[in-house]
Amino acid sequence: MSEGNNPFRLTSPKPARQPRDLRKSPPGVEQSDPKIESRMKQIKHKIAILSGKGGVGKSFVSSNLAMAIAASGNKVGIVDIDFHGPSVPKMLGVRGQFLTADDNGINPVIGPFGIKVVSIDFLLPRDDTPVVWRGAIKHTAIKQFLGDVIWGDLDFLLIDMPPGTGDEALSISQLLPTLDGFVIVTIPSEVSTLAVKKSINFTKAVKTRILGVVENMSYFLCPSDGKPYYIFGEGKGKKMADEMGVPLLGQVPLEPAIAQANDAGEPFFLSHPDSQASKEFLKIADSVVKSLSDKK
Repeated sequence: MSEGNNPFRLTSPKPARQPRDLRKSPPGVEQSDPKIESRMKQIKHKIAILSGKGGVGKSFVSSNLAMAIAASGNKVGIVDIDFHGPSVPKMLGVRGQFLTADDNGINPVIGPFGIKVVSIDFLLPRDDTPVVWRGAIKHTAIKQFLGDVIWGDLDFLLIDMPPGTGDEALSISQLLPTLDGFVIVTIPSEVSTLAVKKSINFTKAVKTRILGVVENMSYFLCPSDGKPYYIFGEGKGKKMADEMGVPLLGQVPLEPAIAQANDAGEPFFLSHPDSQASKEFLKIADSVVKSLSDKK
């Protein structure tokens, strides 16, 4: 094809713009909210659980990490802002309950170990009701979940994020300048680790600490011979964490009891305390708590 017939003409690139600080809200969007600031002052540590893509068990990790942290005597809350796929209530065994309100605000549902839980799932009339929302409505809902809910005094508030780095992730970064950090969830597959690298770079763009990476579905421990079988590959989570310069908090194995508990709406950590996965969550919780207590 001659240059004269080529419809794809290259032009000189425009000078690069100075990157916007993603931690700051764009023009016309409030930077802070007095109600959120007031509620969050009563909470010592705020942690967001993020994944680069769906299907890696992020809500399972969020829910069981919350229980593991609470099991050691900490007061814990969890807010589920995965509006299109809210799974936290089922993972914690509190699905079917409802949020109530009084003059002081919205009362969260109480789950295992006294965990305070808020999710859009508590507000949906039927199991098959879709949440068809644009970004602005999600932002408003996140403001209400953070500012209108009576969280009270908590040691930890975990935020279960939707997959990716879109509206919800930006809203949390902008509405919660006191966010302590992100925990990133992956599985040991190349597709997942590639997506997770984008999430890690997002946390750098919003200037927020990465507490570490959790590799879910890391291996299958055979009950017959006791050997680990690496279904999705071996060592990829560790390799990715090393490449990105972030700690690997733990490797949660595949266990048939996990799927059975999740499908039945039973809290896995509570019903299987002696499982290898539950022991790993205790180790991950200990690492997260220690890293925040060591923070200066």
